Amino acid sequence: MSAEASEAVAPIITKVETLRCSAGFRDFCFVKMSTTAVDAKGKPIVGWSEYLEERNIGVSQVIEWMGELVTGLNPLPYAKVIAQLKANTRHVVGGIASQGIAAIENALLDVVGKCYGVPVCALFGGPYRTELPVYWSHCGSFRLSYSHMLVTPDNKEPTPPLTSLDGVRALGEEVKASGHTALKTNIFLFDPSGGPGSLHMPGFGGGAGSPELNVTPALINTVVKQMRTFREGAGDDIGLKLDLNYNFKTDGFIAMAKALTPEAIGGPGIDWLELDIYSPKALRQIRDAAPMPIASLEALMGRKAILPYLEEGAVDVCIIDPLWNGVDESIKMAELCEVYEVNCAAHNYHGWLGTVICAHFCAAIPNFKVLEVDVDDVPWKDDIVTVVPEVENGVLTLPLGPGWGVDVDEEALKLHPAVSDARTGIWSAAADASK
Repeated sequence: MSAEASEAVAPIITKVETLRCSAGFRDFCFVKMSTTAVDAKGKPIVGWSEYLEERNIGVSQVIEWMGELVTGLNPLPYAKVIAQLKANTRHVVGGIASQGIAAIENALLDVVGKCYGVPVCALFGGPYRTELPVYWSHCGSFRLSYSHMLVTPDNKEPTPPLTSLDGVRALGEEVKASGHTALKTNIFLFDPSGGPGSLHMPGFGGGAGSPELNVTPALINTVVKQMRTFREGAGDDIGLKLDLNYNFKTDGFIAMAKALTPEAIGGPGIDWLELDIYSPKALRQIRDAAPMPIASLEALMGRKAILPYLEEGAVDVCIIDPLWNGVDESIKMAELCEVYEVNCAAHNYHGWLGTVICAHFCAAIPNFKVLEVDVDDVPWKDDIVTVVPEVENGVLTLPLGPGWGVDVDEEALKLHPAVSDARTGIWSAAADASK
């Protein structure tokens, strides 16, 4: 069915599948939504989305169940389809249920965009912009444990292991030379004897420092040295962001924030301090004490979840994950933020399809701040998609083909069998190192 014929004969969803391949220490995971629709060239219209499954084991099964529920439905009134899935899961709202709905929603949006022959952002009145500022995320974090699996886009050579502050300084220089204008990193712990480093991640990984999540003067000094060394390597013109994740309680976040001043770090200091905490009042207390902007809320799902934080005035930047919320709901969350004069950044540590989904969200909202992008990744990241978005000098150019403008190469997926199990995932090495 062509777009012109859509009014006469409604398209139908015929099948929803989950596909995956290895991404080194995790998997790239995708939803494939087949339909009866065809494009102007007679090619069957398939909707794609990317999702994450690591410590949210079970989301694939939820997606497959939801896929059975939507099979036989017309994908064009996608909001009606999503409303039904939300009704089906109202008693278990949030978490894996919401992530499953988001994956279905994003595949639906790809179908709708392709049926009408427009990019997804156009369904929401966009694009406001097609050139999107990005930052190099998890800068050095994956090199601590997975450097042998990863390459950087410029040379496709294995990334060097990160074992010392000298390596941090060199990495800052690498970021500057790459053309990126900002980076974000996590807390590194180095072995004085020169062995492999590790992440301080008790909030995710457990082990040492968990569950009390206290901060010590020695740890504060370690983090200050790390960020000062990044500044030495990157220079004053590269923005520095630090993600503290869930690793402290309120007093620890405040102590860390107060220590990370421009005087301590050098240059302009830190662009933002990122952290996660499930108390709006505590986050407002941290924001009031911090000498830098506070970015948060990436783990929250839906407008109802972020509203108490906005009412409390708890954040400078609201981080939204379009793969966990769905692009439609993410845009509604951004509209709510706009009421409170808060700009939004996209949370994204996914492959290229997930990155482009996030980019369409960023292009469809007025109150956009920046897009997160992982630079260090497996060598076949580019091979499994039909279009690799251009990223140059810290700017991603939005693909503007119908739908997301990016499809998945199923044959390429087969070359890299999935590796995930109950213990793999982005922070698994942090957990192992803390035992």
